[in-house]
Amino acid sequence: MTEPISNDGKIDPVCGMDLIELPGLAKSSYLGKTFFFCGDKCLERFQNNPEKFQKAPLIKLSKVQKVFKIGEVETRALNGFDLHIWEGDFVVIIGASGSGKSTVLNMIGMLDQPTSGAIFLRGQNIALLDDEARAEMRSKTFGFVFQQYNLIPWLAADENVALPAIFAGKKIKEGELESRFQEIGLKERMRHRSFELSGGEQQRTALLRALINDPEIILGDEPTGNLDSTTGNKILEMLINLNKNYGKTLVVVTHDADIANKSDQIIVVKDGRAVRDHRVHKKIYTE
Repeated sequence: MTEPISNDGKIDPVCGMDLIELPGLAKSSYLGKTFFFCGDKCLERFQNNPEKFQKAPLIKLSKVQKVFKIGEVETRALNGFDLHIWEGDFVVIIGASGSGKSTVLNMIGMLDQPTSGAIFLRGQNIALLDDEARAEMRSKTFGFVFQQYNLIPWLAADENVALPAIFAGKKIKEGELESRFQEIGLKERMRHRSFELSGGEQQRTALLRALINDPEIILGDEPTGNLDSTTGNKILEMLINLNKNYGKTLVVVTHDADIANKSDQIIVVKDGRAVRDHRVHKKIYTE
């Protein structure tokens, strides 16, 4: 069942933020209805393509709470987090260390489950799925690119790339891996083990691994964080190319406001909640 967009002014139809207690809302009318927004950025996106926001988002987080408990100590990572992600968008989630931004990514990618709240993917509440169903959907839907490359050191680069396809029961066509390594300039390195590759080569290999199952959603957790600026920019260009030219939905967690400024939508996280200033230029959110 598809989760509808609220038109009653309580939810920002673009970013998904709860507007109930927010003053000074922006607003716009479309087809005889009035829509309210947390600020000018969401208003601008809506006015540029209002029809897009009449449907349900690809991903919706609603009142998501996540509490980690160690002994008697509880840490609240997310505190009623709301979010919309639209198909084909490049979304950046930004915030200070410990703000909860990586936890949001883990929720979206089904790497963790919320303590409470709902997470919808194409209208289905994936927070309710059992572990087996989650693993199957995760392998078919998402590609993950992490700051730590997470390559298996005793396997060659091409063997690392092939692993997600093997787990998903997919057969890789003859010559496909060689062709893909050729595209990223690593054909001569594809039989080298990961510890024999440079940081940039490992990250490009990790990116190929994320794409081997042709996922519709690519998730990146600080994917350029361990790289020099030149190599990092190349990785970012590859990700943006997948978004703009191949229609992949791209969600990236970062500290880098320059990366955020290249995105369609910026979500700022502070103390486990989304804040209404999507411009991210305020130092408090990017330190």
